[in-house]
Amino acid sequence: MNENVNPIQLQPDHDTAIREHGQRAYPHECCGFLLGRDGDGRREISKVIPATNSRGEEELHNRFTITPEAFMQADKAARAEGLDVLGFYHSHPDAPARPSQYDLDHAWPVYSYVIVAIEEGASARMTCWVLKDDRSAFDEQVIEIA
Repeated sequence: MNENVNPIQLQPDHDTAIREHGQRAYPHECCGFLLGRDGDGRREISKVIPATNSRGEEELHNRFTITPEAFMQADKAARAEGLDVLGFYHSHPDAPARPSQYDLDHAWPVYSYVIVAIEEGASARMTCWVLKDDRSAFDEQVIEIA
């Protein structure tokens, strides 16, 4: 883990909401937004908003796509509450909670990416990642449950 990456802080209900969303979506990937503020050496998440996985039916089990319109709506909702979109979450059905090559190819710097593994329909390990500035790989980000 990179010590230069500040931890991300989730509330217990955020942890539960992300895990339950992944379980409901299984065997497909779920996805959503992380809203909050950067401060005091950590990213503090205030709200999680589920999104619709708009990926084609044949790829829902191992890919997710959030439409630009959904992103704009989440950004507008965040700003109305004095927050920012700090990242995204998604699930990996029957796969490890680490970024895939697809995740690397489609990630944006500065955002946090929470991934929850869903194993046979049950939530398992949850991790978080931040893309390196040179876009070559991810650094793991510690998740703190407040």
